[in-house]
Amino acid sequence: MALRTFLRTLGAGAPSVDTVVTTARVQPGAPLQCEVTVRGGGADLDVERLRLELVVRAEDLEPDGSTGWTNPYVVTEATVDPFRLPEGETVVRRIALDVPWEMPLTHERGLKLSGSRVAVRTELAVDSAADKGDFDEIEVHALPSQELLFQVFQDLGFRFHESEVKLGKERWPDRMKDRRTAPFWQELDFWFPASWNRGTQELETVLITRPDALDVHPGGYPPVTLPAGELDRDAWRQAVEEHIRSYWA
Repeated sequence: MALRTFLRTLGAGAPSVDTVVTTARVQPGAPLQCEVTVRGGGADLDVERLRLELVVRAEDLEPDGSTGWTNPYVVTEATVDPFRLPEGETVVRRIALDVPWEMPLTHERGLKLSGSRVAVRTELAVDSAADKGDFDEIEVHALPSQELLFQVFQDLGFRFHESEVKLGKERWPDRMKDRRTAPFWQELDFWFPASWNRGTQELETVLITRPDALDVHPGGYPPVTLPAGELDRDAWRQAVEEHIRSYWA
């Protein structure tokens, strides 16, 4: 990833930072490995903070309520202890970010999910001045259980439309609060099949992923729970169809 000059307010002697995401394709529940190289400028400096943030595009962060990317939501972060950066020398730090099980996806079965964006952002602070670098976008690929769920929706005739990440526990319906642990959730919007006589109405679906299971919430209703260790396509298709039809007869 591109070499960047940070803290331009320090003048020509500002340090430069190069962040390399060594696992640019990651899955929920796995560590995201990064290597940060900080090169000293024209003077010795004390680096007060070196922080990596894993960020997502999310709704309701902009003043007008639009979906935000210039001001994204921080899912998780990791901070390096302060260190001395001698003039002209290089310091390398290897940092791992823990990707949560409920991490929003950007790809499933190798396909990009419209509306999904995830990135790593580097922050460097020197002499009480902080500078955040550009976004280094990464890919969050679906787990095998999540990929099977997308396949099941396709088998049932649903067409994926777009993805949105929403924030706030107070917006989560009471009937859906049982297993969610994160203060955000990814909403996956599908078009209903024409054979269901739903016209072009969307089915807003939320997946709550755990190591052992998926909770599939259709349209804000209670979930059907599918075991992650039993990837039975036919059984999952039957369970999902029966569950959805119980609310959309």
